[in-house]
Amino acid sequence: MKKSLFFLILLLFPALIFAQTFTMEQVGKFSFPSELTASPSGEKIAWAMNEQGKRNIYLAEGPDFSPIKLTQFNEDDGQEISSLKFTADGNWLVFVRGGDHGGGNASSTVNALNLPVLPKVEIWKINLSSRKSEVMVEGDDFILGPQHQVLFLKGGQVWKADLMGNEKPTQLFQIKGNVNGGEFSPDGKKLAFTVNRGGHQLIGIFENAKTPIHWIAPSFHRYSQPKWSPDGTQLAFIKTQGGTGAAFPLLEPRHIPWEIWVADVQSGEGKMLWKAPETLRGSYRSGFFAFPSDQELIFESYHEGWQHLFALNTSTQKVESLTPGNYMVEQIKLSSDSKTIVFSGNTGPEKEDLDRRHIGVLDIASKKLTWKTSGNGIEAYPVALGNQGKLAFFSATPQRSHLVAILDGDQSSLLQENSIPADFPQSKLISPKQVSFKAPDGTTVYGQLFEKEGGPAKKPGVVFVHGGPQRQMLLGWSYMDYYSNTYAFNQYLAELGFVVLSVNYRLGIGYGYEFHRPAYGYHQGAVEYQDIKAAGEYLSALSQVDGNKIGIYGGSYGGYLTALALARDSELFKVGVDIHGVHDLDGRYALPEGYEVASDYEKAKKIAWESSPIADLDTWKSPVLFIHSDDDRNVSVSQTTDLIRRFEEKGMPYESVLIPGDTHHWMLWRNMVRVGNLTADFLKKHLMD
Repeated sequence: MKKSLFFLILLLFPALIFAQTFTMEQVGKFSFPSELTASPSGEKIAWAMNEQGKRNIYLAEGPDFSPIKLTQFNEDDGQEISSLKFTADGNWLVFVRGGDHGGGNASSTVNALNLPVLPKVEIWKINLSSRKSEVMVEGDDFILGPQHQVLFLKGGQVWKADLMGNEKPTQLFQIKGNVNGGEFSPDGKKLAFTVNRGGHQLIGIFENAKTPIHWIAPSFHRYSQPKWSPDGTQLAFIKTQGGTGAAFPLLEPRHIPWEIWVADVQSGEGKMLWKAPETLRGSYRSGFFAFPSDQELIFESYHEGWQHLFALNTSTQKVESLTPGNYMVEQIKLSSDSKTIVFSGNTGPEKEDLDRRHIGVLDIASKKLTWKTSGNGIEAYPVALGNQGKLAFFSATPQRSHLVAILDGDQSSLLQENSIPADFPQSKLISPKQVSFKAPDGTTVYGQLFEKEGGPAKKPGVVFVHGGPQRQMLLGWSYMDYYSNTYAFNQYLAELGFVVLSVNYRLGIGYGYEFHRPAYGYHQGAVEYQDIKAAGEYLSALSQVDGNKIGIYGGSYGGYLTALALARDSELFKVGVDIHGVHDLDGRYALPEGYEVASDYEKAKKIAWESSPIADLDTWKSPVLFIHSDDDRNVSVSQTTDLIRRFEEKGMPYESVLIPGDTHHWMLWRNMVRVGNLTADFLKKHLMD
């Protein structure tokens, strides 16, 4: 009897040591800070923190930086906090509550609780002396000005409110077209703004109710990102083409020209300082742009093959590379004294740093670049504090989700560690491993492999496909909320016994221009699907993976590629979860108006159709779960509705979950947890049970 019991224990031992130790709800309790901002005066920082859907604002001030909770939004209600800013004197905080600023129609109210009365999108203020927080006005897209002014956009026009509440909100001025941005002059007496007038976009300067709008170098082009010189005599801006242009071939990659201009404010006359190289790498993309001194502009460009910073001398027109190397910079901020620029980048002494983020500091005067962090963590969204060289940023590891960190010289301190829930399974999370493999055309593709130690000799595998597609999954918790969600999903799937491969496919960032902007991507041929299939084949060939049990899941663009995988390669991908994916791409090309049509219009339409999952429904044999919310502002719910209609017409089986009221970003924490559980349960049912 004892001998039989001994052998039974031996047989069960692998299962016992591999038993599930945490739930999706527990790993979903990760902290997620956002909106980190520094006061222009003193050593004060503020940030928003999402704790299981309860979004609040915290304040910390040097020298001890003890966090203080300023708001009491204590329900999982789906109301986000965005645009958090200090006033110039550091005495107030202003922010927007409501909307979904990660998608289209950002200022439209979110009603994830499906309340009978819609919530509002509102501008809030916090008096830092009294710590009182209250609504200022219904609105969004605000600019802070002098004398406690708050300007905001409403119906494409500029409105004014004041923080003291002594004046009723009024329209600042009336103008034709839609105003879409602005910046006060250094003395606070003038407002430079951009106004869209259809095929062209102008820069105007508003001074007061009696002075006519002053136009800066008006032309038939599009002007954007106006920046004042420190002395207020010049205005720099980006100039791009106006109008629609000829019907060039749709499938032919084309350079998008852009120029940097500067204008004399008094005369309004402008001149070109720099024109981007006429290459695909040199094409326009909105990026960092600043005027830190009267003699120099700092701008971000992709023209050398990686996203980097450059200095442009306004007198000599000489351009100097500030961050050279095979890495990208992002999350770029100018310090309040305009002496330093802080940013994050995917570089360091280890090859794994390509899939991490570390903090760099650039001294503008000397052009000296210093990397302030290193190691196996993820550091993001830095801000400079005071005038003593201190920094604040978000800090995570493969196990611990993001918290605010303070760096003072060589000393680093982490804020709010005691806020981590007791049952958050930090000690039980695994460190994903960087892997790489080749796509059929020879492209090197990177990914992160999640695998829990122990368990059976052969485990089922799951390929995870991120959305965007201009994203990069990392070797630790993401600095974006949606991808922190999916990082938690991947940790949970690994905990259940899956080997998970998170694949960074072409169209994503972090690996240079040609990887980010490949020819024949998405609706022009879906070349990036090669990377997804190669990921599935790589995963299935691992010795510890059962090649007959490979699943796939992804959301948004990842949902699109998940659907492509299930439709084209059901023999490889046995099951999938398609979360708010795109399925029909031929609508990318509307029927042209008028006589002129691109020479390859019909060919482009055909390729777009053939790049769509719906084109391959006849070979789609794998079980699928569709999940979509019906207030999605990124991917219309009709993309899933129409695909399900086709499934029903063909008699194809499927499972589906519609979530009414929520958006693309699962504004309710409990909906995020639900989607994680639905995904895991469906994959487990088909690959394990």
